[in-house]
Amino acid sequence: MTITIVEVGPRDGLQNEKQPVSVATKIELIDRLSATGLPVVEAASFVSPKWVPQMAGSAEVMAGITRHKGTQYPVLTPNLKGYEAARDSGAKIVAVFGAASESFSQKNINCSIDESLERFASVLEAAKTDGIKVRGYVSCVLGCPYEGEVALADVARVSAALYEAGCYEISLGDTIGVGTPARAREMLRAVANEVPMAALACHFHDTYGQALANVFACVEEGARVVDSSISGLGGCPYAKGATGNVATEDMVYMLEGLGMKTGIDLEKLMEVGRWISAELDRSPGAKVTNARS
Repeated sequence: MTITIVEVGPRDGLQNEKQPVSVATKIELIDRLSATGLPVVEAASFVSPKWVPQMAGSAEVMAGITRHKGTQYPVLTPNLKGYEAARDSGAKIVAVFGAASESFSQKNINCSIDESLERFASVLEAAKTDGIKVRGYVSCVLGCPYEGEVALADVARVSAALYEAGCYEISLGDTIGVGTPARAREMLRAVANEVPMAALACHFHDTYGQALANVFACVEEGARVVDSSISGLGGCPYAKGATGNVATEDMVYMLEGLGMKTGIDLEKLMEVGRWISAELDRSPGAKVTNARS
């Protein structure tokens, strides 16, 4: 069995770093990640630097990376202006970002859920014309920092709307990391009733130390695409106490220990994690890396 890992460190991981990360460092990170065998590396975000300063220079990043054969480089595009900049940079896959929580949608992208779906419609229409694939993110699928528990019916509704609008894949994000395996499984089942399982991906944060267990539950349920971040980089500026994504190194170790194929060289991956952690002046966030130090 093959599991596709979507590496989100260069975008979701770095976007919340307080210290500036240079374009050169971002390019080197992406190139190093590509060399490990990762099939998907989310490279950048075409949002206003006013709102996400760390994502400034995304066009330069896309121009500077070495695109490995067999590796995809999606970028985040919140609106049509961002989409056009991403397209002009050579992006072949873009992503739109919605939420299953009204409060989070207002705080994160300054509009209601329905307004966000209307906003994404123009991106999806343009992408279809240009032959560019669109991935959809749904955040707060297992809890919201403002509303608490989120109804699974809302998660399924937003996911189905994005899929029906043309997204080829829907990434289900536990933004604040409150999910547990039973709840994660229940959520995935609810969404899979509306969207084909083959079009679903899982994206878990590790705030409560449940991310790997949640991934395992979803893989057992039929998920075959999972998001993770090198060295566990990332968090959510709108979610108090939300630590980073599950570490890619730990994800690979677990999945391959289960006999599943990822196509990723774990030793090379750990070396990338050590390098970017040193660049950010911190200890590696992956448990497998620390265990082997």
